[in-house]
Amino acid sequence: MTTSPLAHGHVVARLPAQDLDRARAWYRDKLGLEPAEEREGGLRYVVGDTWFGLFASTGAPSGTHTQMAWTVDDIDETVAFMRARGVVFEHYDIPGLPMVDGIVDIPGNYPSLGSGERSAWFRDGEGNLIGLSQLVP
Repeated sequence: MTTSPLAHGHVVARLPAQDLDRARAWYRDKLGLEPAEEREGGLRYVVGDTWFGLFASTGAPSGTHTQMAWTVDDIDETVAFMRARGVVFEHYDIPGLPMVDGIVDIPGNYPSLGSGERSAWFRDGEGNLIGLSQLVP
């Protein structure tokens, strides 16, 4: 079997922004992030050994699914940090998975990632739905 050249690439996220200046301010003020690079119509943020981009777009995100997600070491600490900066977390009524203070415990995971995860979701200033997850060993 031939290995796909995609298997050796990198995956990044790109999120639309109807107002790039507003998006830059939101990511700075709410998440404490500054772009590592910028170009006409785009901002690139480096996070750990990965990156994501915001690009100027006349389109709007659907907001009906997670468009990007962070894996963090301590979701309680991260949610508290973000709430203190004014980030509002989504609330979902998921049968059998009660949400407590904006965080849901989800059983099951890919075997190499542990036994489950704790997750929360928020929208950026452009309406993109973003997730947070803490892996459960």
